[in-house]
Amino acid sequence: MTAMTPGSNVPLSAPRVAVDVSAPVRLDVSGLLIAADGKVRSDDDFVFYNQPSGPGVTYQSDSIIVDTVSVPAGIEKVVITASPDAAGATFAGIEPTATIRDADSGTVIATFTPPQLGPETALVVVEVYRRGGAWKARAVGQGYANGLAGIATDFGVSVDEPAAAPQAAPQAAPQAAPPTGPAVTDIPPPPTAAPAPASNGKINLDKGRVNLKKNQTVSLVKGGKPLLSSVRMGLGWEPAFRSKDIDLDASVIAYGADRNHIASCYFGKLTILNGAIQHSGDNLTGEGAGDDEAITVHLGGLPPEVTGLVFTVNSFSGQKFNQVAKAYCRLLDATSGEELVRFDLTQGEPRTGVMMAKLIKQFSGEWEMTAMGEFVDSRTVKGMVKPAAQAL
Repeated sequence: MTAMTPGSNVPLSAPRVAVDVSAPVRLDVSGLLIAADGKVRSDDDFVFYNQPSGPGVTYQSDSIIVDTVSVPAGIEKVVITASPDAAGATFAGIEPTATIRDADSGTVIATFTPPQLGPETALVVVEVYRRGGAWKARAVGQGYANGLAGIATDFGVSVDEPAAAPQAAPQAAPQAAPPTGPAVTDIPPPPTAAPAPASNGKINLDKGRVNLKKNQTVSLVKGGKPLLSSVRMGLGWEPAFRSKDIDLDASVIAYGADRNHIASCYFGKLTILNGAIQHSGDNLTGEGAGDDEAITVHLGGLPPEVTGLVFTVNSFSGQKFNQVAKAYCRLLDATSGEELVRFDLTQGEPRTGVMMAKLIKQFSGEWEMTAMGEFVDSRTVKGMVKPAAQAL
């Protein structure tokens, strides 16, 4: 593992890399696909929580995953940015750290902590770029005083200005915090552009039920308050073409802050963590309307070391998920029965396991749910522990 300094670079030994950006406060992390002219080709090249996928680039919570094989030939680099989620907050007193890792094995390649931060409200943290037919990662640490909107505008993203912007007056071009490490000659200076403020509110539950697409995230907050009561994850499915019964098993795997496996709740172990998580029991066929299996989670009763939950479904009998129709998961308020979030898995793959969704506890104490829909080869929850840890 390499500890990087501003301007330094490392070769990437893995075709799929994840750049995780963490800090003592909640961050908004995004990725921009940049062409030879230093701009995005269109707004579709801006990947963030409300647009979680682009060509070869995916947003997952506080991570940007870059599949270098799938990045279009016209893209020279992927710029990873971060900004504090709280309106007007700066990086003063905050040390964000970028961790570059193999997205498949989880092996850490390098880390980078930008030094001497102060009034910056957004950062270009890391670049993943092509050089001489190979891919590398460069530590940048370039600060902006006008937030993520300033970065996005500089790289050619069209940012809509709200009708009542609190800071409507145009500002000067964003001031970059100069690198303190080795000189870098192949980073072009940011072009001059008038910044435009943007509304960065994440999806929450204020407007009622949320339908998620793959890789989208919703914050379990309603009326400005975290949802700390009990929730129930319902999972359902039907045999494709009414061919025959398929025995699928729903489970949840609990992890700690270091992606360490704490416990698994499934049909063979219906209660874990002193009753904080409870399974409804095994459904052998998937027949009938409504949820086939449900898992209740008392969020407030979880031990403090539990910071991530991954909900999985496995085909114990060995049939593949392309033989399953109408698979879905939905999160309900366990007290009222109100459906809060729903994710419909629109297309199966010829594999025997799928990670449906994950719940991640934020530094603020609130929880976020992300729709996953990622398939693996495993007929039991035991085989899901490692790939689910890598997906957190």
